[in-house]
Amino acid sequence: MTIGTSFRFTALDAERRVHVVAPAGYEDNDTAYPLVLVLDGGLKQDFFLTLGMERWNQLWQRSAPAIFVGIETVDRQRELLPPTFDPEERKRYPTAGESDAFRSWLTDTALPALRKRYRTDGRAFLIGESAAGHFVVETWVKQPGAFDGYAALSPSLQWNGQALSRAFHAAPGQRRPPLFLSLANEGGATEEGVMRFAEDSNACFADRRTELEHATTLHGLFPEALQYLLPTGADWLKGFGLTVGCVERDREAAADDAAH
Repeated sequence: MTIGTSFRFTALDAERRVHVVAPAGYEDNDTAYPLVLVLDGGLKQDFFLTLGMERWNQLWQRSAPAIFVGIETVDRQRELLPPTFDPEERKRYPTAGESDAFRSWLTDTALPALRKRYRTDGRAFLIGESAAGHFVVETWVKQPGAFDGYAALSPSLQWNGQALSRAFHAAPGQRRPPLFLSLANEGGATEEGVMRFAEDSNACFADRRTELEHATTLHGLFPEALQYLLPTGADWLKGFGLTVGCVERDREAAADDAAH
């Protein structure tokens, strides 16, 4: 059984695979589709789980069809997180800190290759959870135009003393693409960092602290994040409880607050 195509890339001196699955009917029509890039998308990572949920969404027309792309990570902390000045984090994750280099590979090499190989409509979306969620938020902050929409599920915003959310709190306002942001029952510095970021940004915030744990965030919210980023408008979804349960702060107010 063949469900897609795998490509080999070298990034940060490590070979990795990018797994691509085109939507049903791709070969039978000339329709162009958006790209959905899922971080930690290796075959031994979250590829099969997230692809299954994306295909389940298609059965219900919960999210629009897309070209599904699993981006394999080899050393997650090295590739997904920026440098940290926290002694304990540096001791535990000595290779961490090259997210900028990984982002450059993703946007300058992987994305162009995918757009050349597949029939896309020009749009691309980025989804990640935990450390990959931090990478998503960091990309949204530092290079917002790289993607047309983002989803960060329980992002590790405790990293480096919550530096990312603190820096964004002090940054001037800027119009940015849609961002689905979630928080499970994390507590501590992770919760503080996410809540600060949710208050300061125009992200559509899904507060699931009473419903989900960190380990169940991806299972519980990936379909909803896709629905937010790629809505279909199907009128039967609400009747089956297939809704988007995030709250989007007023974009104008968030930008104005951040500018002052």
